[in-house]
Amino acid sequence: MKTNIFNSNDAPEPVGLYPHSRQVGNFLFLSGVGPREKGKKEIPGVTLDKNGEILDYDIEKQCHSVFKNVRLILEASGASWENLVDVTVFLTNMEKDFPTFNKLYAEYFSTNQPCRTTLEINALPTPIAIELKCVAVLEKEEK
Repeated sequence: MKTNIFNSNDAPEPVGLYPHSRQVGNFLFLSGVGPREKGKKEIPGVTLDKNGEILDYDIEKQCHSVFKNVRLILEASGASWENLVDVTVFLTNMEKDFPTFNKLYAEYFSTNQPCRTTLEINALPTPIAIELKCVAVLEKEEK
């Protein structure tokens, strides 16, 4: 079975040694995707203090940015939004952020409804409030 590694020229750089996505057979696995923007230190919707600690954040701005990044990675990998079949969502504040996230998710996924799991976690590797882990299925395996 052939495997391919993909990196988007438009999505933010990974914060570790991993690709944006990896194709195995006709499945495409995306590494965790956050709201950062390519080439920028600032994170959309995040205000940090002088020590890099989160003072405030806007979950709506972060959601829009995460969804944009997922789309960029899918397209660089030869896939599309409609190919998504499973989404795992990591939120750092379920009580505060889930209603907004869920509303936006319903807008972005109105035509494609992948399976979804949403978890609250203590922290993410960078000062963000949301990260997505996605799996897509490609129409056919590249040979």
